[in-house]
Amino acid sequence: MRVSGKTVLVTGASQGIGAEAAFRFAGRGAHVHLVARSAELLDLQVKRIKEFGGSATAHVADLSDAAEIHALAESVPAPDVLVNNAGVGRWLFLDDTSADELQTMTAVPYLAALLLTREYLGAMRSRGSGWIVNVNSPVSRLPIPGCVGYQSSRWALRGLTASLRLDLRGTGVGISEVIPGKVSSEYFNNNPGAEERIPAIAKLIPTVTPEQCAKTIVDAVEKERAEHLFPWQLKAFELSGRLFPGLTSYLTWKTGTHR
Repeated sequence: MRVSGKTVLVTGASQGIGAEAAFRFAGRGAHVHLVARSAELLDLQVKRIKEFGGSATAHVADLSDAAEIHALAESVPAPDVLVNNAGVGRWLFLDDTSADELQTMTAVPYLAALLLTREYLGAMRSRGSGWIVNVNSPVSRLPIPGCVGYQSSRWALRGLTASLRLDLRGTGVGISEVIPGKVSSEYFNNNPGAEERIPAIAKLIPTVTPEQCAKTIVDAVEKERAEHLFPWQLKAFELSGRLFPGLTSYLTWKTGTHR
């Protein structure tokens, strides 16, 4: 898909991967709708895009609220590209996680992606074109200890992607799943304690930047790629998990967090 002249909606676009993806789509000639909770941070990103000659609009919305998702869809027509990037959640043992926090982790990213995609899917199918990108986490492929709530939501997002891919075959609407390794974004600052729970064996996977993630997201749309895990070391670990599940699981547990 050529993104020049298209409309793109990016969630979680106030910082990190989402902000860089919006910037890159705008640089490729798309009009970008940036969605996040912080009006101040969104305005900074829109200003940045416009300073470089791009076109963008900010939309403040809490995607953990189904009513706000519906209101967003009412105010923004179905885009050519929908990037479900928003995600929150600390890495905790299940019994250390409050019920409210578990619901929030489930609401974003999973329910946010599910409900927002549902809002736009009918219009995309009717016109016979569109692309959806779900930005996921390595824990959707390689479970780690001490991360049950967050991890479960990411596996649900994986299931959503796989299910939709079958439903969309032959409709002209496509879907990609982009799974980066550890990203040098604000996530670990916003979720203290998570970085320390990364298993030691996973530290063999190089950290990637939000800019690298943005490039991969745009490439996935332009090249209509179904799935992209990166860097290659993450792909190797994912392959190991499929070929040698017992060994991979043991090493992840052995080098991971314990009580």
